[in-house]
Amino acid sequence: MKQKQIQQIQYIQQERFQQAKKAVLSANRHNKGIGTLSEKTVHSVLKKFFEPEEDNHEVALEGYFADIYNENGVIEIQTRSFERLREKLAVFLNHYPVTIVYPMPCNKWVFWVDEQTGEVSEPRKSPRHYTVYDAFTELYKIKQYLHHPQLTVKLVLMDMQEYKTLQQRIRTKKGIRRHGEKKDRIPIGIREIVTIEQLEDYMQFVPYELDGTFTSADFAKAAHIPVDTARITLNILKDTQTVTRVGKQGRSYLYEVKENNRCM
Repeated sequence: MKQKQIQQIQYIQQERFQQAKKAVLSANRHNKGIGTLSEKTVHSVLKKFFEPEEDNHEVALEGYFADIYNENGVIEIQTRSFERLREKLAVFLNHYPVTIVYPMPCNKWVFWVDEQTGEVSEPRKSPRHYTVYDAFTELYKIKQYLHHPQLTVKLVLMDMQEYKTLQQRIRTKKGIRRHGEKKDRIPIGIREIVTIEQLEDYMQFVPYELDGTFTSADFAKAAHIPVDTARITLNILKDTQTVTRVGKQGRSYLYEVKENNRCM
C-alpha cells in the first residue's frame, strides 16, 4: 500500500495520536534514527499518547519504575511478553490502580533497510493480522491477576510500519526470502482500543452467534481464530466466570455462557 493510501485510513483520536507521534519522531531525529534508542517507537508514542506530561514518565515507585504514574494510577505500556509484568503487578496492585496497555498490529507494512547502502525497500503488507483474541496468550501469563479489582487492560489495535535490517537473501522454490533483524515499528494510527475494567467485560469476547453449548472448535469458527487460540481464550473466560464447562463431546469440553452473563 502506498503512503497516500495509508494516510487515507481513518483512525480514532487522530489529532492527539499524531501530536504524540510527532513529538517522539522529532526526538528520534536528534538521536541516531530508527532502532537506536533503548525505548522503541511504538512504546514511546503510546506513552506520550496516554500521558503527554513527561514529568509523569518513568516514575520510581516501590522499588520499580512505572512507565506512567499520574492521577489515574500506574500505566504500563507492554510491547513484549507479559511475563515481565508479574513482579511489578505483585507490588503495584497492592498500592495503585494499574492499567496495562498492549499494542497489537492490526495491519503491518514491512520495510527492509540495507545496512550497507541505507536503501529502504518498498513496503510489503504482511499477511498476518492480529485480533483481540491474540492477546489471550499474554493474558494467560498474568491469569492470577485478572481478578484484581485494581487492574485494567487496554488492547490497542494499531496499524504499523515495521523496519528490518536486511542481512541475508535465500533463494527458495517460491522465490527470494529475506532474513534480517527487526529494528523498530513506527505506528501509523490506532484503529480500536478494547478495554477490560472488570470481569463482566470479558463477555465482549464471546461471539454473539454462540448459543447453548459449544466446543472450542465452535468458538474458533464463530470468532474466526485458530482452535489453539480459542482454547486459550476459553481457559481465561472460564477463569473469569464468563463461561462454564458443562460436560464433554467426544474428547472436547463443552462450554456455555454462565446464565447471569446472558443479558449483558
